[in-house]
Amino acid sequence: MTIHIQDLEFETIIGILDFERITKQKVRIDCTIGYMYERQFLDYALVVKHIESQMHDNEFELIEEALLSLKSSLKREFPLISSLFLKISKPDILANCEVSLSETFKY
Repeated sequence: MTIHIQDLEFETIIGILDFERITKQKVRIDCTIGYMYERQFLDYALVVKHIESQMHDNEFELIEEALLSLKSSLKREFPLISSLFLKISKPDILANCEVSLSETFKY
């Protein structure tokens, strides 16, 4: 089975620049989760809640740190996950483009 969570948007503290440490900015997260359905399912609402709370609680400096932290915490919280694609975007950080970082993980 594959769960697709697309365009999850919220504001949080993320970044290394002075203004990024003070003012929340919009982030957009896309997530694709592979898992084997065998009488147990993954609750995608709980996955979304987990992603948002991790991002808010940790106030990451780098997108790379956020990506690796989410990779670990999602697998720990949802052990059924067998593969994970994460993409974190900062749509408003530059005036003329969206900046993103993504990675695919196999467990």
